[in-house]
Amino acid sequence: MNLTDEQVAIIDRANTGDNLLINACAGCGKTSTLELLEKSTQTKPIAYLVFNTKNAKEAEDRMLSTTTVRTFNSLGHRIWARTQGRNLTLNPKKPQAIFKQLTQEVKKDAASTMWSVYFEVIAGVNLARALGYVPEGKFPSAKRLIGASAFHAALEETPDDLVADLIDAVLTRSIKAAYDGTVDYNDQIYMPALFGGTYPQFPLVLVDESQDLSPVNHAMLDRLCKHRVIAVGDPWQNIYGFRGALAGGMSNLQATYEMTPLDLSVSFRCPEAIVCAAQWRVPHFKWTKPGGHVELLDRLDLASFPDDCAIICRNNAPIFRLGMQLLSSGRAVSVAGSDIGPKLIGLMRRLGHDDTSRGAVLEAIDGWLAEREAKGSATAGDLAECMRVFARHGATLAQAISYAEHLFAQRGTIKLLTGHKSKGLEFDTVYHLDPWLLREDEQDLNLRYVIQTRSADAYYEIDSRAIQ
Repeated sequence: MNLTDEQVAIIDRANTGDNLLINACAGCGKTSTLELLEKSTQTKPIAYLVFNTKNAKEAEDRMLSTTTVRTFNSLGHRIWARTQGRNLTLNPKKPQAIFKQLTQEVKKDAASTMWSVYFEVIAGVNLARALGYVPEGKFPSAKRLIGASAFHAALEETPDDLVADLIDAVLTRSIKAAYDGTVDYNDQIYMPALFGGTYPQFPLVLVDESQDLSPVNHAMLDRLCKHRVIAVGDPWQNIYGFRGALAGGMSNLQATYEMTPLDLSVSFRCPEAIVCAAQWRVPHFKWTKPGGHVELLDRLDLASFPDDCAIICRNNAPIFRLGMQLLSSGRAVSVAGSDIGPKLIGLMRRLGHDDTSRGAVLEAIDGWLAEREAKGSATAGDLAECMRVFARHGATLAQAISYAEHLFAQRGTIKLLTGHKSKGLEFDTVYHLDPWLLREDEQDLNLRYVIQTRSADAYYEIDSRAIQ
């Protein structure tokens, strides 16, 4: 391959012994650069840490046999299993099972109240383990990264006493279960990061997607990286703050490990027009491919969306609304993401009985939203509008839920997804739906850049109200 000057500069640093931080813009060949770096350096053996199994499998097929490829989860799982001296049982629904167990230990009225805050509690338990929270007064030997007040402030909604107590109760039992050998995916990182374990030692650790590291990921690295470390990431793709990704995490890495910063700014994915459109966020962004197309559309017909395009929005509700329109017009769609569907349907089931009328359902949604907003929720508005999308299609609650289940079951060619779900993907044609929904904070500025740079050819912005 023809290397860019930036890639050559990185390869030249392979055997300096320096810790390196590679700031890689969207589509700039970070994976191939890491592979070249791995083959060029004499510092071996190497540990290469990635976030998901798909990337790990691809890296295993391409990298040297002397390189140990691990996801953070698989590495942590092995460390904790050795620490406990046993094979671990993986139960992805462990917090949910513990919550159910807690409800079975109280009277029926109390259990009903507990179930009303189920989603807040489970989300809180998951975020607690990303941020490194341990219930106060419990497990004194643990390495706590955040206290109760700071943890509660980081939650999506301000927790009342019931939610706070249930988060602590579920988390406490979860930790005890992990000591007994049962873990879920979050435990695989949380337990070895905060509760101890013997870490393998490597002369060189490569870290991918370093902008997405949570505090517990950083705690794992602190115990793993005792020699040389090279991290790659895109600071302008830091968009997962809501699930614990550390803001400014790459800058923290650079300071902690005294890393030399290097750039990968020449995109092999995005053509000139796309790159120029994204330079408002990353001024040094460059391109190799001429052409491309960027356009703000005044109107669009449903029949005009090409097959295999991606329609991306900040919020879920506009996507679901458009998805229903497309289905009604005979188009084949697919909604990305497996988490929002079950949560949304679970919320809708609590709005009334199956035969609850449309009007009563809409009133119940308004009441639910008022309660959530009173607790400071920033996302309840989108969830409420999602429920309204389906409620307006069904004459009863049962019909509304049926419409929702039907949409989530589709596996068509037009992809509908949020900006957060689109990260790491690329499409020839991207429609950015309702870009006005993006705010001006750092996370949303980064999200706009992520959405723009998913396109390998054409990028359009369109207001959903202009689609007919």
